[in-house]
This record gives sequence, structure tokens and C-alpha cells, in this order.
Amino acid sequence: MTAVDEIVDRYQGGKSALIQILLDIQREYYWLPKEALIRLSERLEIPLNQIYHIATFYTAFSLTPRGRHQVMVCTGTACYIRGAPQLLHKVEEMLKVKPGKTSSDMRFTLITANCLGCCALGPVMVINGEYHGNPTTADLGHIFEACE
Repeated sequence: MTAVDEIVDRYQGGKSALIQILLDIQREYYWLPKEALIRLSERLEIPLNQIYHIATFYTAFSLTPRGRHQVMVCTGTACYIRGAPQLLHKVEEMLKVKPGKTSSDMRFTLITANCLGCCALGPVMVINGEYHGNPTTADLGHIFEACE
């Protein structure tokens, strides 16, 4: 039994849970591999193009491999004014990866966001769902080291 089969079984094959199933598949693989989507299409008896339509509509989904840790730097107006370009540059240098790309060891994917909704903390970086407001270079080192 594949991971996709196990995930579908958790939802008792419910087509209405498609988005949640896709989220679980992405949590398992860190992206949505084509083979997984084909298997999902077979299991739920949903046309593959319909699954792709949903997977490409929502920005939460990725059809390209992502790292185990998603690093998101806010580049919205408030964060930009408070130093987001400098924060992004530090993160790029430390991770050796550009925005929208994944490190060669598949450890980190760097993403920029227009707004993370916590402007008072800016500039802000989110990694694995944890928000870090105005982190220093030392803070970034500790944060990245803690990520296996």
C-alpha cells in the first residue's frame, strides 16, 4: 500500500475531502508528485485534470519538489520599509538559495510573500509555521541549525 492509499483510506475514499487529501499528500512528500496524483485520481475516480486544476489554483500546493523546511520572508510594504530586502539577502546567503528555489540538499525552500499579516513584527520570516520578527544574523543561524 502506498502513502497515497493510506491517506485516502483515512478519509474513507471521500471525494469531498480532496483538498485535505492533497494537503496530506503534500505534507508527506513536501510537494505533489505526478505519480501520487495519478494514484489519487484512480482511487477517488476523479479525472486527473480536475485534480490538477485544484492543485494549480491554490498557492498552498506545489507541483515541484520543495525542501523539508519552508522559509517564507515577507516582502510586503511594512516589512519592506523595515528591512525585508536585507533580511531576504541574509537568508539567501545563509541558505545558498534564491526565492522560489530549493536547496540542493532538499532541506530548505525559500519563498517570498506579499504580506503575512503581522506588520508590527516586521521584517518577518516564517519557518515551519513559526514567526520570527526582525531576526538577527545570529538568530537566523540558530533557527536554521535547529532544522534537520
